[in-house]
Amino acid sequence: MARFALSIAVIAGALLSAPFAFAQDAVLPQSQVLTVDSDMMFSQSLFGVRVAQELAADESLLLAENRRIQAELTAEEKALTEKRSEMSADAFRAVAEAFDARVVQIRNEQDQKAANLEARRQREQEAFIRVASPILTTLMQDAGASVILERRNVLLPDPAVDITLFAIERLNQTLGNGLVQRDRAPDE
Repeated sequence: MARFALSIAVIAGALLSAPFAFAQDAVLPQSQVLTVDSDMMFSQSLFGVRVAQELAADESLLLAENRRIQAELTAEEKALTEKRSEMSADAFRAVAEAFDARVVQIRNEQDQKAANLEARRQREQEAFIRVASPILTTLMQDAGASVILERRNVLLPDPAVDITLFAIERLNQTLGNGLVQRDRAPDE
């Protein structure tokens, strides 16, 4: 049984490291037209992994905050319902309307926080493309290509001209997780 588990671990390790081992051992294709999977390039690069981790942490905090707020509002609503019998209809209506207005305001604020996270995701992806462009240009020149196309926009792509793994490798070597580039002043 231990031998079987070891075999599975070795196979899993080989499969997980295969794309990067391939990129290191493979020869960059020489072609006028290359393809790249930009989603994969982003998500599997150190830069993209960092962004995904940061956004996931922020989304987790926002979800926890939403749950906390929901619990507080539910308790407040329950307390208001219990006080209803002690209040006149007009007084209860005023309190209920104020509560509803606050709920709407809180919902709008939380929705804005979620929208800000999505906007940040978009900004990070745009920043990635900006810093990746010179690296892709170099890959294009090294391959003797005149164009790099998005793989998902090609009807019948030839896997032999896909440079995604090469791009990820060079991006990781050049950019790392992107923190150094992001923290530099614009004139550096």
